[in-house]
Amino acid sequence: MNPTQRLHELGQSLWLDNITRDMLGDGTLRRYIDELSITGLTSNPTIFDKAISAGGAYDEQIVELHKRGLDPEQAFFELALADLRDAARMFEPVNERTDGVDGWVSLEVSPLLVDDARATIAQVADLHSRADCNVFIKIPGTDAGREAIEEAIFAGTPINVTLLFSTEQYLGAAEAYMRGVERRIEAGLDPAVPSVASIFVSRWDVAVADEAPDELRNRLGIAVARQSYRAYRELLDSERWQRLANEGVRPQRLLFASTGTKDPEAPDTLYVEALAAPFTVNTMPDSTLLAFTDHGEVSDPIPADGGDAEQVLAGFEAAGVDVAELAARLQREGGDAFDKSWNELMQSIEAKSRELGAAE
Repeated sequence: MNPTQRLHELGQSLWLDNITRDMLGDGTLRRYIDELSITGLTSNPTIFDKAISAGGAYDEQIVELHKRGLDPEQAFFELALADLRDAARMFEPVNERTDGVDGWVSLEVSPLLVDDARATIAQVADLHSRADCNVFIKIPGTDAGREAIEEAIFAGTPINVTLLFSTEQYLGAAEAYMRGVERRIEAGLDPAVPSVASIFVSRWDVAVADEAPDELRNRLGIAVARQSYRAYRELLDSERWQRLANEGVRPQRLLFASTGTKDPEAPDTLYVEALAAPFTVNTMPDSTLLAFTDHGEVSDPIPADGGDAEQVLAGFEAAGVDVAELAARLQREGGDAFDKSWNELMQSIEAKSRELGAAE
């Protein structure tokens, strides 16, 4: 049994943080599913930009969309949905076997809508309807995003809450999710709406790389993730959640995102090994997945109380790091980075459309 299989047996879902049309067609994703225990997939604008810009796998569909007069955003969602439907079909057996707990793909709304809850809600509904498969629509866990999360859950749409950087931000997303399902219960609707909440990990350590004491290097992201795990476990044990569970509500699983190691001097399996925990998800890029398969180790899972998370966070505070302020900054910067990636993606599609259209 390889390390990914052992992690799966521990009870954690392993998802791939990547998608390309080539990997869907050449058997790579199928191999990851069959041999490496991958049970889901996440995507974002940067991933699609790299996939569309590299090679000609998307050229034929881009020409077709250009002839139909679609603008870059419309064209992107057509391209992305085609890929995600193909991936979702590969995960359907997992989705059916787990009764919707696992086996999901994820698609992001336009990050340009981050401060517009109404527009986000409308796009979420449109994308979910058009996808017509086992897909989570990704909504950022910002203030405006929380309103959209609640409304989308109330509408019965599976949601991946993204861009979460702290326990407080995670709990805000969880609160929005619970309000949505509570409204469904009051309305006599099925409250079993799947959702995950994604805590970003490695960006913490990048942000403090120049100021972290040697003994705390590359430990901040893990501490924040473990603190969030403690909050997750406490929430599942709360009276409010137990009442919801009694009505048939599904837990919103905690997902660890951005788990590829950024520091070349750190172990390439650092965040996967440190964040093993049952009934959670870890989504990772190919390089991290293959590294963990090759030489990863599975040890004891995260303690329910988060282990040494509070001690490590206190160490950073003592070193002058304002963790709460940094969490807010990382969420803002993450949103800005998503905007940049989105604009670059739109430019790539526009350039390809012109190039391929001129060659017709």
